[in-house]
Order: sequence, then structure tokens, then C-alpha cells
Amino acid sequence: AEFCPEQYLPQPDFPEEEQERFRKDIIKSILRTAVSIDDISDEVIPDFPELPELPDARQARLEKEFGLSSYDAGIITSSRDMAEYFDAVVAEGADAKLAANWMMGDLSKNLNQEGKTIAESPVEAKRLGAMIRLIEKGTISSKIGKEVFKAMWDSKDDPEKIIKDKGLVQITDTKELESVVDGVLAANPKPVADYKSGNKKAIGALVGQVMKATKGKANPQLVNQLLEKKLGA
Repeated sequence: AEFCPEQYLPQPDFPEEEQERFRKDIIKSILRTAVSIDDISDEVIPDFPELPELPDARQARLEKEFGLSSYDAGIITSSRDMAEYFDAVVAEGADAKLAANWMMGDLSKNLNQEGKTIAESPVEAKRLGAMIRLIEKGTISSKIGKEVFKAMWDSKDDPEKIIKDKGLVQITDTKELESVVDGVLAANPKPVADYKSGNKKAIGALVGQVMKATKGKANPQLVNQLLEKKLGA
């Protein structure tokens, strides 16, 4: 009977380790029967489908390439769909660690609540990646990001449109924030006194009040800088 290498190709439901072993066996068999490299033509060697990255190898890559912890990388690579979603988010230019945090946080929470798999997620990797980039740029805060994520979950709108329509752009104007900070300091004498007496953690309460007053739209870094400046004066 005519030798047909295709019949020995690994089937899709074979374990990935078996697929790789069979692939190597086929290539070795072909090479043993070839007189020279010229004998190995496209007609002789079948087109092998590209094998997926094995979970352990993928986890090691995420740890090395993106600096993810072993725990985070393990969660991300727990399923092929999860790992491919992560890669797609990062391909959009999103920070890998932020991508992992959002996937294991809000995304997983919403999927679990609605009994969906990540392949059924209403928020595609492209939109999540775009939202994370906006957080990195300072356009919105992480807190506002949660509101944007919820809106993306309930609609097909891009994060930029949601932010614009809802007026969620982060406040980065120093003068505007300075006015809010002054009001918070005047209305909260106890944490102010605590901070000045050496309890530096008291600044957290003041930051919280500023964020509350701005409905989460204030730039947290700028708020901290203004508070430290005024409390140290």
C-alpha cells in the first residue's frame, strides 16, 4: 500500500505531549529514508499544523517575559482560552501585570456571576486592552476604570466613547484639584492634625475625601502631591 504520512498525523484530541512525540517520529522516519535533503519535498513532508504552546512553557514565558508571579501566570495559563485572551490584551499595548489583574479581578468576577466562559465574555480582549492603556496614560483612574468596564460589559461601546459620553476623564488640572484639596483639609481637622503629629498614614483618609468629592475622577498621584505639599507647609 502507498505510504501516506497524513494518516499518522496526530489527531486534534490527542494530548499535546503525544502530538509533539508523533510529529518528531514522523520527521525522523522521513529523514531516514531520504537520500539527500533534495529528496525531502513538499509532496513527501505533510504540512504539520502549528502545535499550541504547552501550558508549562507558556507559564514560564509569562513569568520571564512579563514578570508575572508564578501564581498569576498559573491562573492565566489554566486554560488555553484564558491564555490566548491574555496574549490578545497585551498585544493591544496593555501592561501585562495590569492585564492579569483585570482578568483575575473584574473580568473573572463578572464571568462567574453570569456563568460564562472567557470565550463568551461580552468584553473582548481588544476593548479591555484599550481601557487599560487609558488607565496607564492617566486618562482615567483605576476606580473609574471599573465603571468603564461595567459599561463595556453592558454594551459594545469602546472605552473612549464611554468616557466621553459619561464625562469620566480624569481631573489633572492642578488649580482645579487644589481648590478641592483646600476644602477637604479645612473640613477634616483631625486627620490633618494626626498627619502633622507623625501619623503619615492619615493622609489616606484625606485622599479618600478628595476622591469622594471628585467622584473618583481626581488623579490620585496629583492628589497625594498636593496634600503632601500643603501638609508640609
